[in-house]
Amino acid sequence: MKLKKPKFWDYQRPNLLSYFLLPLTLPIIINNLFLSLKKHTKKIKPKKICIGNIYIGGTAKTPLTIKIYQILNKLNIKTGTIKKFYKNHYDEQEMLSEKTKLYCEKSRIQALAKAIQDNIDVALFDDGLQDRSINYDLKIVCFNSIKRIGNGFLIPAGPLREKISSISKYDVAFINGNEEDNIRLKSLLKKYNTHIQIFESNYKAINIKELDIDEEYIVFSGIGNPESFKQTLINNNIKIEKEIIYPDHHQYTQKDIDYIRSQARRLNSKILTTEKDYIKIKSSKNNDIKYLKVELDIKNEDKLIDYLKMHI
Repeated sequence: MKLKKPKFWDYQRPNLLSYFLLPLTLPIIINNLFLSLKKHTKKIKPKKICIGNIYIGGTAKTPLTIKIYQILNKLNIKTGTIKKFYKNHYDEQEMLSEKTKLYCEKSRIQALAKAIQDNIDVALFDDGLQDRSINYDLKIVCFNSIKRIGNGFLIPAGPLREKISSISKYDVAFINGNEEDNIRLKSLLKKYNTHIQIFESNYKAINIKELDIDEEYIVFSGIGNPESFKQTLINNNIKIEKEIIYPDHHQYTQKDIDYIRSQARRLNSKILTTEKDYIKIKSSKNNDIKYLKVELDIKNEDKLIDYLKMHI
C-alpha cells in the first residue's frame, strides 16, 4: 500500500523528526555517488531531452512533457516520448499514450531503441534525471512554486532525491505555480547554477465550461500535489464542499468510489476529480464523476521555443 507523503517533508525548515531520520539518507547519498561515477553512453541521434525532478511528486513533469511534445510537433520535429514502465504509473502512461507517441518499456534504453527504429528526431523522456545510463542532450528539472524544495533534506528525512546542489548539472528549471512565490526559488537555483535557464508555468483549466459553478463539489485526487488541483479549482470559482486526498498514483477500488459517492449524497454535492485520476476509473458506470482537464500555460513560451530550436 502506498503511503501519503509526510507533511513534515514540506515544512520550510527541518523539524526534529527530519533530523532523527537524517542517518537513513545515507543510502541515497551513496547511490547518487555511484550514479555520478557511472559511464554515459555516447551522444548519438536522436536528440534526448529529459524532464524530471529532484523533489518527489507534484512538479508537473508529465504535463510539461506533453506541452513540449506539442511544441516540437508544431515545429515539424518528429518526436517520441519515453517512459519507463511502472505498474502503478498507469495514469501517467495512459495520458502520454493518448496525447503523444509513447514508447514505454521495462527500461528506458529498451524504449529508446524502439523509438530509434521509428527514426524519431527527438526522444522526450518523462522522468529519468537520475538514470545516468543515458547521456541526455538537455536536462530539465521541475519544481512547484509552493512546495519548492520542502525542508531541503533527502529521502526519508525530506522530499529530495538529490541534494539541491545537484542543480549545477542541469540545463533548465521549470517552476509551476503562483508567480509571486517564485522569487526565492529562482534565487536558490541561481545560487547553485548561474547559467541555468528558468521558465515559469501555471495550470490552465480547459474544460471549465463543462462544470457548473453554481453547484458544490466533493473533490478527490491521488496526485503528487493535490494543493495545486484545489487552487486551480478555487481560481476558477468552483465551490469545494469536501476534499478527499489519496496517495500519489493511488489505484482506486470500488470501495473507494462507493465511499466518495456516499459522501456526495450526504452533502448533496457533485463529484469532481483530476483527469489523471479519472483515467483510472473511466467507465460508463462512472459517468456521473466529472474531471478537470488542464494544460500548462508557459510564460514566455516564445523564449522557450527559441531555446529548444537552439539546442536540438
